[in-house]
Amino acid sequence: MEAVKALSAEEITELCLRHTLYDWSAQSGLKPLAVTGASGVHFQTADGRRFLDFNSQLMCVNAGHGDRRIIDAIKRQAEQLPYISPFMATEVRARLGAKLAELLPGDIDKVFFTLGGADANENAIKIARVVTGRQKILARYRSYHGSTAGAVAATGDPRRWPNEFGGGGGVVHLLDPYHGIQRGWDTVEESLAGLEETIQLEGPSTIAAFILEPIPGTNGILVPPDGYLQGVRAICDRHGILMICDEVMTGFGRTGRWFAVDHWGVVPDMITMAKGLTSSYVPLGAVGMRPAVAAYFEDHVFYGGLTYNSHPLGCAAALGAIQAYEEDDMVGNSRRMGEVLSRIHRRLGERHPCVGAARSIGLFGCLELVRDRQTLEPLAPFNGTSPEMKAIAAAVVEGRMHTFVRWNTVMTNPPLCITEAELEEGYEILDSALEIGDRAVRD
Repeated sequence: MEAVKALSAEEITELCLRHTLYDWSAQSGLKPLAVTGASGVHFQTADGRRFLDFNSQLMCVNAGHGDRRIIDAIKRQAEQLPYISPFMATEVRARLGAKLAELLPGDIDKVFFTLGGADANENAIKIARVVTGRQKILARYRSYHGSTAGAVAATGDPRRWPNEFGGGGGVVHLLDPYHGIQRGWDTVEESLAGLEETIQLEGPSTIAAFILEPIPGTNGILVPPDGYLQGVRAICDRHGILMICDEVMTGFGRTGRWFAVDHWGVVPDMITMAKGLTSSYVPLGAVGMRPAVAAYFEDHVFYGGLTYNSHPLGCAAALGAIQAYEEDDMVGNSRRMGEVLSRIHRRLGERHPCVGAARSIGLFGCLELVRDRQTLEPLAPFNGTSPEMKAIAAAVVEGRMHTFVRWNTVMTNPPLCITEAELEEGYEILDSALEIGDRAVRD
């Protein structure tokens, strides 16, 4: 058989742009990197450059790139049984279900498998409405829950705006404890009082669930004050409202615990997951539910389904990823290296007047940039960018780092296998790039 000639970097990029559609972008002017390989916390481009992956791609390659345990698990399953109908039972599905029941918070012991995070949230909302017999869903403004119809209706940030066809889908949005860098944080009491007031004004008996990211991710790594999630849990219990925690981004060690809610000892009624579940080697998501929720479907039909529910390759990848997390204590490493990341944030804040705030928990972090440290005016407006932020993003790429730059924030979310030396490599690149922001700061 004749060998197929490899495409050049230019050919890869040109064909991708000509024949495929890229996410969340006007297509003209895009210049995606042509990537050919990856290992650990680095990936390589077709033109021979090596990049430090300081965002785990989309905060999802938690185990790092090229982990043989995950790859081999997928290969073994592909050779044995690459696909079977979700109406069948398989060993890999059985083993993953049992393993997740061990790891998930509290008494959550049943899962419904999906393809990813958006449809996990979609199904969690559907389940909440069916189980409670209520229609309204509470969600927060500084949130992202996915781009499918129900998930994007629950999303609070501006990605919802162009997708609001036919109203809000029965979703009521409320303010977060955090009101932006200039206004800062509410007290726990103020924030919970706002939630309670919203519930009263909407009618407690009309509200099925409150869906929230325990720590909002792309809206700024907003670590809630102690007592907030416990208070939400108590309010939901008081009104018979189901608490859905979207841990698509925070799950599987990202924050230094298996799940973010573990930091506060809170057990939601449902928990959604994806991304780190398989370290994103293949697509898989899941909705975990407590027995009281799952029991409804003992005598009622579950009117939902997916061709790829419990896909054998996805389940195998998840078991391989969990094996990698456990054998290498990546959850513990996230906690330990999270302390290093926090120190790096402090050093960057001391050196660069454009750093107005830095937040992190485990290896889940964010720098928020300003052009005035007194007024804390952001370096880019809400839902916008600026010449300085564009230049910083370009400088990061020029320095051979990949990360997520959005509005006035720069994300710091590397794979959980990262070492202190590799974190310092990231520090050096950011230290150089932030000099651009410093030049924009008013004296």
